[in-house]
Amino acid sequence: MEKNVQTLTMENFSAVYEKFGPLVLRRCRYLLHDEDKALDAMQDVFLRVLEARTKLTEVCSSFFYTTATRVCLNKIRYDSIRVGPSIDALTVEIADNAKAFHEDITDASLVLDVIFDGEKSDTREMAVMHFVDGYTYDEVAEKMHYSKSGVRKRLKALQTRAQKAGK
Repeated sequence: MEKNVQTLTMENFSAVYEKFGPLVLRRCRYLLHDEDKALDAMQDVFLRVLEARTKLTEVCSSFFYTTATRVCLNKIRYDSIRVGPSIDALTVEIADNAKAFHEDITDASLVLDVIFDGEKSDTREMAVMHFVDGYTYDEVAEKMHYSKSGVRKRLKALQTRAQKAGK
């Protein structure tokens, strides 16, 4: 059984790309289920390989398969951290919950007004940053100049208030 190993140099990088590119793209498509993300991930894989070429003397299909898997899993992990619910989805969910239990509240903006009533203005900003923009507690804390525990406490209190408004 012949090994699928190739020496990696700057001169033969395009040949390595042509040889292993289809394998990497298939793996990225399989894991990401999105053509654009798969193409971006494939580019990231070959960029990493290009940057590490001085440390690598030979590359093989299993190396590219593993690297593509790691890049894709990191992208999935990053996307799940950065992507939160859209403001439309959040508004619809709040309105649906409120309508189910409070017949007189029909407008989602009224529900949000009830939830944010009495809250400091920066709490609303924190909520938008975390729930809409997908920032982590650490990122919100850094941008708002609060401690992570302070941000978490405010947002948990807000979630509790939203749940009570929906009951």
